[in-house]
Amino acid sequence: MRLVIVESPYAGDIEANVAYARACIRDALTRGEAPIASHLLYTQPGILRDDVPAERAQGVGAGLAWYRVADAAVVYTDRGISRGMETGIAAAKAAGKPVEFRTLSPAPTSPPAFTPRNS
Repeated sequence: MRLVIVESPYAGDIEANVAYARACIRDALTRGEAPIASHLLYTQPGILRDDVPAERAQGVGAGLAWYRVADAAVVYTDRGISRGMETGIAAAKAAGKPVEFRTLSPAPTSPPAFTPRNS
């Protein structure tokens, strides 16, 4: 199994972003990968508080340490790319790891058909 680090947004709409990150983890698992999303792990109640700068920095550092053993970064882009994700992408590149961009929603294969309106 490939070890992959999932990059997806956390800050902002945390509830929606956590649900999205869980779907990203599931997607990676269905691809036969072994994913980790440190932003889901370290922000659970009783671990680290994302709203406390020192604890956030500790969590970011711990998450980035996984690039020592990861095979790749997988960046899920349906909800945009956050500053935290940009940090992860830069760390992956600095560690010489491939960065793959993915979406959960299928991309359109062709533009929608134009239907003229009669006046």
